[in-house]
Amino acid sequence: MKGNGPGKNRGCGGLITASPFLVPSLIGLAIFYLAPMLISVFISLTDWNGLDRLFADGFMRQHYIGLENYRSILTSDEFWKVLGNTLEYIVLYIPLMLLVSISVATLLSRQRKGVGVFRVLYYIPVLTSWVAASLIWKTILAPQFGAMNNILALFGIKGPGWLLDEKWAMPAIVLVSVWKDMGFFGLILLSGIIGINTSYYEAAAIDGAGPVTKFFRITLPLLTPAIFYVMIVSLINSFQLFPQIMIMTDGGPNGATQVMVERIYKYGFRYFQMGYASAFSWILFVIIMLCTALQLRGQNRWVNYDS
Repeated sequence: MKGNGPGKNRGCGGLITASPFLVPSLIGLAIFYLAPMLISVFISLTDWNGLDRLFADGFMRQHYIGLENYRSILTSDEFWKVLGNTLEYIVLYIPLMLLVSISVATLLSRQRKGVGVFRVLYYIPVLTSWVAASLIWKTILAPQFGAMNNILALFGIKGPGWLLDEKWAMPAIVLVSVWKDMGFFGLILLSGIIGINTSYYEAAAIDGAGPVTKFFRITLPLLTPAIFYVMIVSLINSFQLFPQIMIMTDGGPNGATQVMVERIYKYGFRYFQMGYASAFSWILFVIIMLCTALQLRGQNRWVNYDS
C-alpha cells in the first residue's frame, strides 16, 4: 500500500510531464554520442579502410576479422613503446603542472594591488589555440636560432636539441603543456584557496604559526579536493595528448614522442586502417577508465573535505 500513495503518482506524473522536454536532448545524445560509439565498436572488429562503403552488401564477409585488431595491437612492440612514451609524459607533466599551478594559485590568492591584472595574464595561454602556441614554441625551441638556447647561452649553457633530440623532445612537450595549462588549473586551485574558511588562518596566527606552517597545515590539506579534481582532469588530458605532438614533432624524433591519440589519428587518416584505429581508441578508453577508477577509489586516503 505504501508504494501506491499520492507521492508516487506525482512522481510518475512529473516524469510524464517532463518527457516531451527531454526527448530532443535524448535524441541528440543517441545520434551524436551513443550511435557513433556503437559503430566504432563494430568498426574495431573489422579491417575497414574508411573508403569502402560501410554496411554495404557483403561488407561483413569482406571485412569482419573479430578481435584480430586488439590481438595485433596488444602483442605489438609499437603499442608498448607508445604507452611508455605516454606514461613518461604523465610522470613528467602532472607533478610539474601541480607544482606550478599551486604556486600560481597561492601567489594570486593574495590581495595585492594589481593582482587582477596578473590573473588575466596567467590565463592568456589558456585562451591561445594549440596550433598558434605550438608553432611559436617550435620556433622558440629551435636548437640553433631559438630564443631558449640563446637565453641559455647568455649564462654559458649550451642548450640541447630540444625537439630534435630523442632525450629532450618529450620534456620539451611537457614544458609547453605546463605553460599552456597552468592558467586553467591555477584558476581552479585559486577558487579552492579562496573558499577556505579564514577562521583557520586567524586561529593559526594566534597560535604563532608562520606562512609556511599555514600553507602546509591548512592550505594544502583543505586544497586536496581541488587537487584531486585537477589530477583526474590532467590525467585524462595527458592520455589524449595530440595537437602539440602533431605540430611540434609529428611523433619524432625516431618515435620518441609517439603517443596514443597520435597513433589513432595516423592509423585512421594517414594509413586508412580505420578498424585498427578504432581498436586502438577503445584500448585507450579502457586504460583511462581504469586509471580514473583507481584515482576515485584512492581519494579517501588523502582527500580532506572541510565539513
